[in-house]
Parts: sequence; structure tokens; C-alpha cells
Amino acid sequence: MTRQRKASATTTATPKELAPEASVPKPAQRVETCFITPLDYMLDVMRDPAVGPARRDEMAKLALPYLHPKPTAIEHTGKDGGPIEISDISETDIARRIAFILARGERADKQ
Repeated sequence: MTRQRKASATTTATPKELAPEASVPKPAQRVETCFITPLDYMLDVMRDPAVGPARRDEMAKLALPYLHPKPTAIEHTGKDGGPIEISDISETDIARRIAFILARGERADKQ
């Protein structure tokens, strides 16, 4: 028994036949609308005085975590959650490391 494939539903209609010309956006409008992010949309609604206050408040609440994230606590611990161990380093090694860091910062400023 052989299977028969269904005919494909492709059309050869042009865009003008599918939709009226007024509803087809111009190329500049299409590019502009493709790059709007959800955050941009929320901010636009929030700042639009023609939108009701309840909706503007809701958009402000939704946009808040993206604009002002909550700070998180960072816990500094040593190996396996123990205290941080400071190895015995001579004062000469400490001075050498500080000089190296300062020299690297000075080179970065000049560039």
C-alpha cells in the first residue's frame, strides 16, 4: 500500500492581494518595530500620558527589576567554606606586587 501526499498549500498571491496597501508598513517602519525590546515597550507605556494611571503603574512595577536590580550579599570564604587563610608573604613580595599593579594601571591610563 502506498501513501499519497497531500497537495501543498502554497499560494502565488502577491502581498498586495493578501493585504491592503495601507496595512503594509514601509521598510523604515518595519526595521524600527523589529528592534523594540519588551523593556522599551514597558517604558513607552509608562511614560505615555494618554495611558491610564493603573496601566502605567503596572508597567512601572514590571520594569523596575530590570532598571534597579536588588543588590545581593556576597560571602567571602576560604577553602571548603572555612575562614580565609593568609599565607606568609614577605613585605618585599607585597611591595613588588603593589608596584606591579600600579605600573599596569598607569600604562592603561596612558593608552
